[in-house]
Amino acid sequence: MGHWLQRNIIEPGKLPLLLALTAFVLTFLITRVVTRMIRAGKGPFGNVSAGGTHIHHVVPGVVLTVLGGFGAVASGRYGFGSAAFAVVFGIGAGLVLDEFALILHLADVYWTEAGRQSVEVVVVTAALVGLVLAGFTPFGVNDVSQDELQDRGGVISTVAVNFLFALLVLTKGKARMAIFSVIVPLVGLIGVVRLARPGSPWARRLYRRRPRARARAILRAYRHDRRWAAPRRRFQDLIGGKPDPVHPPAVRR
Repeated sequence: MGHWLQRNIIEPGKLPLLLALTAFVLTFLITRVVTRMIRAGKGPFGNVSAGGTHIHHVVPGVVLTVLGGFGAVASGRYGFGSAAFAVVFGIGAGLVLDEFALILHLADVYWTEAGRQSVEVVVVTAALVGLVLAGFTPFGVNDVSQDELQDRGGVISTVAVNFLFALLVLTKGKARMAIFSVIVPLVGLIGVVRLARPGSPWARRLYRRRPRARARAILRAYRHDRRWAAPRRRFQDLIGGKPDPVHPPAVRR
């Protein structure tokens, strides 16, 4: 294990990335535990307020992200400074993305259905950083040979083709697949050959006069959502907690 860590993490200068990812994941998990305890009224924790204003943890998260980011850039890839600033950045990023839904909606939606977006963004971010840590590079540059790396035209063409794959997958309404295809181009190739989701720009433009393709896309999307929606919601509830139930407005009589 020590030899693997030295050869694959420390020597290539990936130790700060590993520390940032570890701090990011641990911060998110600890934050969710604390917020769930506050929600349940258990433990010594409570909401932080200043002058009657509730201070969300995204605020210190932004401060730590800025400090850690600039510090990491200034300190380089090696040494104690880079490792320390990587941890600071990971903690800040964990606090910020835990309230991603709040930033997106500009409202306190932490325990609502919309708050699930924060959990999804954190999981996707951790997975992408994990892939980069494992040796993948954006747009498949890691698959380019040493001879091709010396040829700028070959590298540019590889990046351009894989970027086109990701863009096509995005127009097909498959945002998660498009994001992962940036790191793993094969994912983008699979997304390109598969049917687009109904309502996507691709489907609206190219399936408009193809009723059979449109019907197949609707049926496939329905089956996919029915199969994966419930497990994904249970996974999000396990990590982030269940959203508050939505009660219909009372009807006046």
